[in-house]
Amino acid sequence: MELWLSVALFVLVAATTALAGIRLWARPRAVLDRLAGAPEAAAWRIPTHPSLAFRDLVARLGAALPTPQKGAAQLRKMLIRAGYYQTHALWVVQGARVLAGAALALVAAVASREAAASDRVLAAMFGAAAGAVAPGMFVAWRARRRQYRIRRGLPDALDLLVICVESGLGLDQAIAQTAKELESAHRDISRELALVHLELKTGVRRQEALRNLGERTGVADVKKLVAVLLQADRFGTGIAQSLRTHADFMRVQARQAAEEKVAKLGVKLVFPIFFCILPSLFVVTVGPMAVRIMRELLPQMRNL
Repeated sequence: MELWLSVALFVLVAATTALAGIRLWARPRAVLDRLAGAPEAAAWRIPTHPSLAFRDLVARLGAALPTPQKGAAQLRKMLIRAGYYQTHALWVVQGARVLAGAALALVAAVASREAAASDRVLAAMFGAAAGAVAPGMFVAWRARRRQYRIRRGLPDALDLLVICVESGLGLDQAIAQTAKELESAHRDISRELALVHLELKTGVRRQEALRNLGERTGVADVKKLVAVLLQADRFGTGIAQSLRTHADFMRVQARQAAEEKVAKLGVKLVFPIFFCILPSLFVVTVGPMAVRIMRELLPQMRNL
């Protein structure tokens, strides 16, 4: 009897391991469909590696939920500005909202288990609301950080564009070369310029590709550069001269912004000085005198 139980347990474990391996790694159906020329599944269903299984699960959950069109469009724009171009990114955020809301509601309910019932319900509702808002706040934070990095890398990209155009390259080749040179120094702006180059190679008009660049990034300086390039292309003026003029304008603007920050520094230091430094000065300067008054002068005044 023990022998048959051992054999059955071995067969069960072996079969489970084999099925898991075929499901997670081998994927014979996907291989056969690709060889047969069958249409591929959605992009978010392709990666089934164990490290991506949780993301796949969250994406499936988000895809099953109803999403308002207006909110989805705004969230899609924010995801693109944050650098998430995948189709399943929107569904991942929607699924993360549900899971984070449920997890934080459960944590809040467990943490307030000793409180009253109404307080537990209020804590659970607050946790659910915080979990539902947290993924959107994270995406907005990533978008702001990426826009800041693009803004910082734009002067170098503009200088490289000027050098490439003045050396005899066309604007399309200059964009491709700039994206290649900035791949390690400024990865975000390099990726955006590489997308512009890919759009141009696929047949998209230059004006439309440049407008897409400004819309994807959402950075005001990039939109100004796009406007300069569009005007130079429309009116037939020299692109190199236009880029150099715009580069000089950006340097002047950056210098003025730095001078503005320096001018505001004195006003911003008023409150830290008043609340942090002056109390310490008062303690150091007036403290010994106050202690001496308490020890010597007040007893003499009482004796009088």
